[in-house]
Amino acid sequence: MSPPDHPAETGRHSQPPRGPTIAPVKRGRRLFLFFSIPVVLTGGASLLFADLLWRNNGWSDGKSFILGLFAILFCLAAFGCTHGIYGFFIRRFGDRGRITQKADYHAQDISGSSTAIVIPIYNEDVSRVFAGLRAIHEAVRDTGQLERFEFYVLSDSNQPEKWIEEETAWFQLARELGGFATIHYRRRTNNEGKKSGNVRDFLRAWGTRHRYMIVLDADSIMTGEALVDLVRLMEANPQVGLIQTVPVLVRGESFFGRAQQFANRFYGPLFTAGLNYWVQDGGNYWGHNAIMRVEPFMAHCDLPQLPGKKPFGGQILSHDFVEAALLRRTDWEVWLAWDLEGSYEEGPQGIIEHAQRDRRWCQGNLQHGMLLFAKGLRGISRLHLSLGILGYLSSPLWLLFLLLGTWLVARRRLLEGNLSDLPAVEAFTPYLRIGAEAHGLLVFGITMTILFLPKIFGLLDTICDPARRRSFGGLAAVFSSVCVEIIVSTLLAPVLMLFHTKFVISILLGQGVNWGPQKRVADGTAWSTACSAHFGQTLVGLGWGCFAWYLSPEWFYWFVQVLVGMVFSIPLSVWFSRRSWGMAARRMGLFLTPEELAPPPVLRHLAELEEAPCRSDLSGPADLGSGESLIVRAVIDPYVNAVHVTLLREKALNPEYAGEMAALSGPQGHSEELRERLLADGPGALSALENLALLSDVDSMTWLHSQVWIRPAESLHGLWQRYFLEFGA
Repeated sequence: MSPPDHPAETGRHSQPPRGPTIAPVKRGRRLFLFFSIPVVLTGGASLLFADLLWRNNGWSDGKSFILGLFAILFCLAAFGCTHGIYGFFIRRFGDRGRITQKADYHAQDISGSSTAIVIPIYNEDVSRVFAGLRAIHEAVRDTGQLERFEFYVLSDSNQPEKWIEEETAWFQLARELGGFATIHYRRRTNNEGKKSGNVRDFLRAWGTRHRYMIVLDADSIMTGEALVDLVRLMEANPQVGLIQTVPVLVRGESFFGRAQQFANRFYGPLFTAGLNYWVQDGGNYWGHNAIMRVEPFMAHCDLPQLPGKKPFGGQILSHDFVEAALLRRTDWEVWLAWDLEGSYEEGPQGIIEHAQRDRRWCQGNLQHGMLLFAKGLRGISRLHLSLGILGYLSSPLWLLFLLLGTWLVARRRLLEGNLSDLPAVEAFTPYLRIGAEAHGLLVFGITMTILFLPKIFGLLDTICDPARRRSFGGLAAVFSSVCVEIIVSTLLAPVLMLFHTKFVISILLGQGVNWGPQKRVADGTAWSTACSAHFGQTLVGLGWGCFAWYLSPEWFYWFVQVLVGMVFSIPLSVWFSRRSWGMAARRMGLFLTPEELAPPPVLRHLAELEEAPCRSDLSGPADLGSGESLIVRAVIDPYVNAVHVTLLREKALNPEYAGEMAALSGPQGHSEELRERLLADGPGALSALENLALLSDVDSMTWLHSQVWIRPAESLHGLWQRYFLEFGA
C-alpha cells in the first residue's frame, strides 16, 4: 500500500462537540446506588466473619490480617454479584442510559463517512484470517454499504513462510472479490510496540483517509449489520470517541471451550448490562471489536513509554484500557454497546492456552499500577485500571487467605493442649444465638450465595423469556448446562488461582512475557504438556490435602472443594481440551448457545469457507508442504514472486518504511553471499533473519528469480529441483 494522497474526510476537531449525555447528577446517583450494595454486603459479612474469628479463642494479629483479606475478596465477589443483580433488572425492565438509546441512529445517513476495518495479525493461521476477512467483507457487501469501508490486514509476522502465505492469500482474496482498491495488506519490518504499535503505525501512514476505525482481532468476526450500526451510532453521536461492543464467544469445540462459550453467552449479558449501568460514557476499551473516531484517537492516544525496566517499564502492553482513559481525559465519551448484536470472537480451547493468554494480560494489567495516579485521568478511568489490577491480584490474595486459614487451624491443633482449659469465648454480636459450627456454615453460605447469585439470576432471566429459553435449547438443557458449568468452574478455579499467583510473583521478580500468537485450534492438550504445566499444582494439592487431614478431618472436608481441582489438574487439562468431549457434551444437550443452534449467516459462511477452501493457483505444488517450500515459491513461482516484488516496491514508496527495509536487507556483499547459499543449500541453511533479509530486498528477489530459472538444475539444491519436477518443467 502506498501512502494516501488526499486529506481526511474526518471530523474537524480533536475536542468533542456538545451532544446529548446523561446528566452528572444522575450519573453520580447511579454510582452511589451501585457501589453501596457491595460496600454494605461486605460490611455485614466482615462483621460476621470477625465474630467467627473472635469466638475461636479470642483475637490476634494474624486474625486481623485474615479479616482484611476476607473483606477485600468478599468485596470483589459482591462487586461482581451486583453486576448480575442490576443486569437482571435492566434486562427485565430496561434502561435509558444506553448508547443505542441516546439518538435515533437506525436511519442515520453514513454516505459521508469512511471507515477502516483493521486486522492486526502476528504469525496467525493464515487461512482462518482470510476466511474471516472474506466472510466480513461479503457480510458488509450484503448491507449495500460496502463503499463506505476499506479493509486492512496489518501483519507483524516475523516468520518468512507466514509472510509469503499472507501475501498470496491477500492477492487471491482481493482478485476474487475485485477488491485491490479496498482490501489492503501491509507487513511491518519493525515490530516495535506490538499490537498497539502496529495500529499506531497504520494510523501514522493511512489514518487521515478515514473518519472511523474498527479494530478486530485475528479471530474476530462481525456481522455487516453490526459494523454499519457502529458507524451510524458514531455519526449520530458526535461527542463519542469510542464504542466497544461485547464480543460473544463462538465456534468452541473442546469441552473447556464450549463450557467457557456457554458461560460467556449465558451470564455475559447480565454482567455487561450491569457494567453499563454505572460506567455510562466513562466506559472501557477491550482492544478489539470496537469502533473509534480516528482524529481524536490519533491526537490523544499515542501511548508513552513507561520509565524503568521491564516488565513494568517500557512499552505499555495492555494498551486498550489506557487508550480509553486518554480519550476520557480529553472529554471524549467512551460507551459500551452491550445490547448491539453481531459481535463475535473465538476463545482458547484448553486450560493451558487460556492461562497463557492470561499471562500476557496479567503483566499488562499490573503495569497499570504505574498509571493510577497519572495527571489528568478521570476517576472512573482510575477505577477501571484498579479493577484490572485487582482481577489478577485477587488470586494471590485468595491463596494467602487459604494459607492463613490453614495456619490458624494448625496453630490451634498444635496448642490444643495449652488452650483446652481456657473458657469459651462468647460471640460479641448478641443477636447470634448459634454455635460456632453453625456460625461457620452461615459465613460460608453467605459467601457461596454471593458467588452463585448471578448464575441464579441468569436462570431466572431465561425462565422469564421463552425466546431465550428456546435459543439455549430449552429449560432442561439450560438447567443441566448451568449445573455442569458450576462444577467445571469450581474445579478449575483453584487451578487458575495457582496459575495467576505464579504469574504475579514472576512479574514482581522481573520476569517479562514473550509475545506469541494465540493457539486457537482445538487439537487437545498432550499428556506430556499437561504434566509439565500442572505437575507442581498436583503436588501442592496432594501435600496440602495430607496436611489438612493431619490437622483435622473436619478441616479437610471443608477444604476438599479447593483441593480436588489441584490434585486432578493434569487429567482435567487433557480431557477438557479434547474435541471428542466437547462433541459428546453437545450430543447430550450441554452448553448449547444461540449461535450454535441457529448460526447467523456470517458464521455459517465462515464455516463453509473453512470446510471447502479454494485452492490458489499461486500456491504451487500442493505436496511440498513445508515452510521452506513457501520461500522457494516466492523465488521460483512467477506469480508469487511478482506479487511479493510488487508489494516490496510499493512499500518502498512510503518513507515510513524505506529506511527500515534498507537496513534489514543488509550490506551488498552480505546479500550476495546469502543469495548463493540459498540457491546452493536451500532455505533451511539460512536463519529466519537471513531469509527475511533476502525476502525484504527487491534486488535479491528479482535476481534469485532469474537465476533459479537459468542455472543448471544440478547446481541447485534439491528443493528447487523438486519444485521443477512437480511442475513438469
